[in-house]
Amino acid sequence: MRDLHLSLAEYSVFGSILTIGAMLGAILSGTIADWVGRRCAMAISDVFCIIGYLLIVFSKNSVWLDLGRLSIGCGIGLLSYVVPVYISEITPKNLRGQFAAVNQLMICCGASLAYALGTCITWRTLAIVGVAPCLLQLVGLLVIPESPRWLAKIGHSGALEEALQKLRGKETDISEEAADIKDFTEKLQHLPQSKMLDLFQKDYIHAVTVGVGLMVLQQFGGVNAICFYASEIFVSAGFSSGNTGMLAMVAVQIPMTALGVLLLDKAGRRPLLMVSAAGTCLGCLLVGLSFLSKEHHWAKDLNVALALMGILIFSGSFSLGMGGIPWVIMSEIFPIHMKGSAGSLVTIENRLVIKRIVPVDQKFC
Repeated sequence: MRDLHLSLAEYSVFGSILTIGAMLGAILSGTIADWVGRRCAMAISDVFCIIGYLLIVFSKNSVWLDLGRLSIGCGIGLLSYVVPVYISEITPKNLRGQFAAVNQLMICCGASLAYALGTCITWRTLAIVGVAPCLLQLVGLLVIPESPRWLAKIGHSGALEEALQKLRGKETDISEEAADIKDFTEKLQHLPQSKMLDLFQKDYIHAVTVGVGLMVLQQFGGVNAICFYASEIFVSAGFSSGNTGMLAMVAVQIPMTALGVLLLDKAGRRPLLMVSAAGTCLGCLLVGLSFLSKEHHWAKDLNVALALMGILIFSGSFSLGMGGIPWVIMSEIFPIHMKGSAGSLVTIENRLVIKRIVPVDQKFC
C-alpha cells in the first residue's frame, strides 16, 4: 500500500477496522440466518466480501480502503456464525464434531494461502484473488440444499425431506431422521424463548464465564497483532525481507491445525488448550526477547533467530488449539434452547475484544 502513501494512523485504522465490521456482522448474524435461511445468509456475506474487495482494488485513498475492509469484516462476522450452524445442521450426529474441526482447518488453509500469495503479488492483485472464492461460493450456494432443520423450523416439511434426501443420497432411507428432526423442532418450539440476558441467570453463568473467558483469552493472546503485522515484525527484527518468515509461518500453521483436528477427541479439549496456551506464551516471550536483543545491540543473528522461532511457535501453538477449540467448547456447554443467544453473545464478544495493535515503523506505510 506504499503507492497510496498512508500515514501510520491510517495504516493502523485499516488493520483494525475489520474487527468493527465483524462485530456488526456478528450482531446481525442470528437474525439474518433465522429470517432468510442459512444459504441466503451465506450469500449475503459473500456480497459484503465482494463489495469490500472491489473497493480495495479500485481504492484511491484510505477512505476507500477502510470502507472495503469494513465491508469484508461484516461478511466475516456473518460467516463466523452461519457456517458452523449450517455444518451442524446438515451433518449426521457421529460426524458433526469432525466436520466442525475440519472447518477450522479450511479456514487456516485459506489464511495461509493468502499469506503465501501476498509474498509474491501486489496487494491490489491479492484483493482481486479474494473475489474468486466468494464468487465460487455464490455459485455453489445455487446447488447445495438448505438446512433441513431451518426448513422444519419454518414449517416446510416437503422441502425438509427433499433437502435431507439430497444430503444423504437418493438410495438412503431418510424417514426416521426426518421424523427425528420434526420431533426435535416441535420440542424446541415449546421451550421458553431465550434472550441474551437469560444467559446471566444462575443456571448458565458458569457456562457463560467459560465461553466468554476463552474468547477473551484467545484474543488478548496477541493473535491479531501477529496476523496483521508478522511481515513487519520480521523486518524490524532484522530480516532483509518478511517474505521468508511469512512462508515459514504458513508451513507451520497448516500441519499444526491438522494435528489439532486429529487430537481434539483423543487428547481432550482441556489438555490441548493448556499446551496451546503455553506455546503461545512462549512464542510471545521469544519475540519480546528478540527486540530486547536488538535494543541492547546483541548479536544480529540472535535477533533474527528469536523472532523467527517466536512467531513460528506462536502460530503453530495457536493453530493447535486456541484457534478452534474455544468455538467447539462454546457449542458444547450450552443447552440447546440457549445456543442461539449464547452463540450471538460469544461471537459479538469475540469481535468486540480490544485488539492490541503492534506499532509499525513509518516506512512500512
